[in-house]
Amino acid sequence: MSNVWWVPVIAGISFFLTKLLRHYALVQRLVDVPNARSSHVVPTPRGGGVAIVLAFLLAVALLFATGVISLGVFAAYIGAGGMIAVIGFMDDHGHIAARWRLLGHFAAASWGLFWLGGLPVITVSGFDFDLGWVGDILAVFYLVWMLNLYNFMDGIDGIASVEAICVCLGICLLYWISDMPELIWLPLFMAASVIGFLWWNFPPARIFMGDAGSGFLGGVLGLLSLHAAWTKPQMLWAWVILLGVFIVDATFTLLRRLFRGDKVYEAHRSHAYQFASRKVGSHKPVTLAVGMINLCWLFPVALLVSKFELDGLVGVVVAYAPLVFLAFKYRAGELEIDQG
Repeated sequence: MSNVWWVPVIAGISFFLTKLLRHYALVQRLVDVPNARSSHVVPTPRGGGVAIVLAFLLAVALLFATGVISLGVFAAYIGAGGMIAVIGFMDDHGHIAARWRLLGHFAAASWGLFWLGGLPVITVSGFDFDLGWVGDILAVFYLVWMLNLYNFMDGIDGIASVEAICVCLGICLLYWISDMPELIWLPLFMAASVIGFLWWNFPPARIFMGDAGSGFLGGVLGLLSLHAAWTKPQMLWAWVILLGVFIVDATFTLLRRLFRGDKVYEAHRSHAYQFASRKVGSHKPVTLAVGMINLCWLFPVALLVSKFELDGLVGVVVAYAPLVFLAFKYRAGELEIDQG
């Protein structure tokens, strides 16, 4: 069977696994009860992101078995992704101290980066930079930040799922346009894995992703971006552009809270998307707006970078400028006062 026929199969597996996980969460009372730091108002089971993990790792195994990906690529995603998911699963079931979670995240990032071959050459303003071991260290921090920011941004119904689907399908189209079909399969299967879950997570959500799913998505998307840069350095910039909504909101919010002296590891609801959802009184318009920003703004800029030789750094600045404006407009990182 051609691998393309496995795309709807993987989506279906994710769908049915999410249904089973929802039943499991209800039986085990793994339910998020609304509190002062929540963006939801109805008790909702969590941990459904495990379905994304299992479906995608099954697809990775399939691609390896059919010779589409190498042993190193297989080991990177299975090892790093699996480690991140296990840490998140344990945290979903019982709190793990932040320092131990962070240690596990660095271990997973280092494992994945090792098997991918380290940080590839970075192209800036037409110049290639091989940063060596310094670049590898920076890449590990990038991966750890990616998996944590994705966890931070999974705060309203459907937003993390819609972001992952838009980014993955967008990059697949860029790969096809740029004559890089060999790279399409992994993000395509990731999109399929998330689509199966989204049916249960779209506003109003019947199950939440949980740390196992959100951290896994962030970590794997980070690995996919570095993986692509080994084939074409400009693709790293395309990934960073496509992930702009999450990168800008999470980074802007973290920096503002850090400068104010907040305990940044404590739960809060001061991201721009959270303020926006409270302003409009619903999660759905904000989640759909994220999808439209990806489709109508970030994808065209990423296309200019990946296909039409727009400098990557310039592309990031152009793409992020309105996102920074939105972060200001929707009070990213401000104190949670008069939020109603």
